[in-house]
Amino acid sequence: MSDDERGALTRRLLPDGVEPDPRFTLANERTFLAWVRTALAFIAGGIAVEAFTGDLFPTAIRQILAILLLVLGMLLAGGAAVRWLNVERAMRRKNPLPVPLIVPIVSLVSAVAAGALALVIANL
Repeated sequence: MSDDERGALTRRLLPDGVEPDPRFTLANERTFLAWVRTALAFIAGGIAVEAFTGDLFPTAIRQILAILLLVLGMLLAGGAAVRWLNVERAMRRKNPLPVPLIVPIVSLVSAVAAGALALVIANL
């Protein structure tokens, strides 16, 4: 694809390299969308915790858990966009794919949230 056919944003974000096989680009986009779907689930979970667990948890715990889920969802959506761009650049430059930093971060935060929730439930 020539530079004339590419948009200004595409030229700015993906300035060099060779257009990869469309199957790989589409697979990268599907992975991005899966991360966005997961981020939306965390955000919906945060809203649900705040809206529907008023009688279940103390107010402070409920708000902390809701905020944690909302922030995790927002960070996950942003991280998915960065991951998509880094993978796309690596494919265009024929470099090895970058290490996925999203997975350990999400796992750690989820484990901490689950542990905190278990402690709260045990104390009720």
